[in-house]
Amino acid sequence: MPNQSPRPEILRSALPSERLCYATGAALTLSGLVHLLVFAVDGGPWDGPVSWRKPVTFGVSFGLTLIALTWVTTYLRIGGRTRSVLLVVFAADCVLEVGGITLQAWRRVPSHLNMESGFDTAVSMSLAVGGGILVVVLSVFAVTSFRRRPSGPTGMPLALRAGFAILLVALASGAAMIARGVILTKTGHQEAAYHSTAPLKPLHGVSLHAVLVLPALAWLMSRTAWSGRTRISVIRAAVACYAAAVVAAGIWAAITY
Repeated sequence: MPNQSPRPEILRSALPSERLCYATGAALTLSGLVHLLVFAVDGGPWDGPVSWRKPVTFGVSFGLTLIALTWVTTYLRIGGRTRSVLLVVFAADCVLEVGGITLQAWRRVPSHLNMESGFDTAVSMSLAVGGGILVVVLSVFAVTSFRRRPSGPTGMPLALRAGFAILLVALASGAAMIARGVILTKTGHQEAAYHSTAPLKPLHGVSLHAVLVLPALAWLMSRTAWSGRTRISVIRAAVACYAAAVVAAGIWAAITY
């Protein structure tokens, strides 16, 4: 049965697969923060295809997303074994993505869309395949949230469904970045491929974490004495604000793409 609300003893009561995912998410987040220190010491550009920004942002982002997904899926009405398998696959894929990106950062070469050598091509293609797996797993969870009403405190079902819907925007923008970059690379425009992802990055980044922010807000309000009507109103307002931010990022992407 899905948990009705987060509990202080969540780690003590977690399933082995959940413990693994929480630990992996924490390790990936720590890796990102460590590389922020590396950037502070080593310097170099923050932007561009070869930068310490990538292991920082991808480590923190994948780590937080894994932790968030492990938590929020406790509210989904999905079989326990199916959920565990999907979470473990997602965790392994997160490690693949962050590991490949971090490896290439230390090698001082681009991680994505890099076909300069056989090894670079293998890493780049592994990241692309891993991205496809991420899309499948997250889409399954998103569809599940709409097929059967999620459980949880007042406002949580709406927060989860909105979070997953916005997450699909992140997946679509990520797929668009990869597709356009691969086309440019295959047609001999390698440098253009590295810079082609810039317009979609804000949209991808903003929409990626709605599945953490909105459910977290619903959970925090469940700890207050506010009425159910007030909580729902706040969640609706938060969803509207988040959607507005996504639309703004989308307009920016359309203008600069």
